[in-house]
Amino acid sequence: MKQSPKKGDRRRAGAKAFTLIELLVVIAIIGILAAMLLPALARAKSRAWTVACLSNLNQLQLCWHLYSMDNVDYLVPNNSVEGISTNGSDGSLASGASWCLADPTEANVENGMLFPYNTSLGIYHCPADRSTLTSPAGNDGGTLRFRSYNMSQSVNGYPGYDWFVDDYIPCFTRLPDIKSPNNADCMVFIDENEYTLLDSQFGMPTDYYDGSTTWWDMPANRHNQGANLSFADGHAERYKWVVPKVLTSWIQPVSSAEMPDWQRVKSGVKQDMN
Repeated sequence: MKQSPKKGDRRRAGAKAFTLIELLVVIAIIGILAAMLLPALARAKSRAWTVACLSNLNQLQLCWHLYSMDNVDYLVPNNSVEGISTNGSDGSLASGASWCLADPTEANVENGMLFPYNTSLGIYHCPADRSTLTSPAGNDGGTLRFRSYNMSQSVNGYPGYDWFVDDYIPCFTRLPDIKSPNNADCMVFIDENEYTLLDSQFGMPTDYYDGSTTWWDMPANRHNQGANLSFADGHAERYKWVVPKVLTSWIQPVSSAEMPDWQRVKSGVKQDMN
């Protein structure tokens, strides 16, 4: 004779099932937790990218110093420069042996004069830089650029390759010459905005040559409205911008709100020919 299930057995069998309402409540809770956690994860990822970028700059800075030690204190040449007007590129202004060559391709990184000191391609690229190479026709090629950093015009820019800029754009040629700004304040590498990175030099107006309040090249805005920079004494740090760095035109005027950012970068650039 078939026995009816005991009362406890029925209770245990019923405990295995979820009602639709209970399932929806669980899904809603998971959604709320995800919404709370995702911003925190995004911030953690951004901080990790910033730390990795600073590490890249520290390694490039070490290469820069090693070159100088091997060459009687002379700084690595910094000669790959595009002339820029308000309409865009005017073509090569200076070219020759350089720490890195113009377009941020793999070959141009490998053919740079600093590459033998550290043959890791990764140290030339900021992990937060998602910009891609373009074809000669200007189309997006889908391949990430191999370089995100440029070197300041102040450190051996244009040594003899173009008489005009060599005579009118102030720069240091040897490590002991770096005095104003001093080693701790003299900018060497900077995380540059992807839309102005057309060559391998970061240019900026100086009191001696121009005196205008404009961006020739623009810093990056990748690190939570900031960019990373390295200096001649070997340290690297993140600059937080007052105003986001967004390119709207070539030779871009600096707004009054953005002036503290511009002055901060300018303070790391040699201003006179003495």
